[in-house]
Amino acid sequence: MNGVDAYGVMEAQYIRRHHRHEPRENQCTSALVKHIRAPVHLVWSLVRRFDQPQKYKPFVSRCVVNGDLGIGSVREVNVKSGLPATTSTERLELLDDEEHILGIKIVGGDHRLRNYSSIMTVHPEIIDGRPGTLALIRCNLKSLADVSERMAVQDLTEPINQF
Repeated sequence: MNGVDAYGVMEAQYIRRHHRHEPRENQCTSALVKHIRAPVHLVWSLVRRFDQPQKYKPFVSRCVVNGDLGIGSVREVNVKSGLPATTSTERLELLDDEEHILGIKIVGGDHRLRNYSSIMTVHPEIIDGRPGTLALIRCNLKSLADVSERMAVQDLTEPINQF
């Protein structure tokens, strides 16, 4: 099985379009899919905040950005205790508000991640007759889904802190 076969047709199309990655030496690749019961604009408003990953990543305790939040900006992330790291340094590689694409590269930190980059995309879909979001990334999407769905249930469907 080539990895894409494990997903539905729609998911496979998005993976082929946005998540191409040719692993080099000492690299691997994977993709996670999460269907979120919240509108895409709300989910994207959380994801796009390179300066505030703690909004949906419960393991982040603090984030400081060096730069203007444009491509090439670097963030210093502090990780909560209990994980095998305390800091991560990450560079913004891609931010596309029209296509809903965020790309980061880890460039330092006291963890074991080396040569790591990630692309996250979010796409509108209908779930049980209501607006929902299909999110694809190479990381854990459970906390993003939990935060977005909680906001949607509370009718907090306006994007947060738009620029």
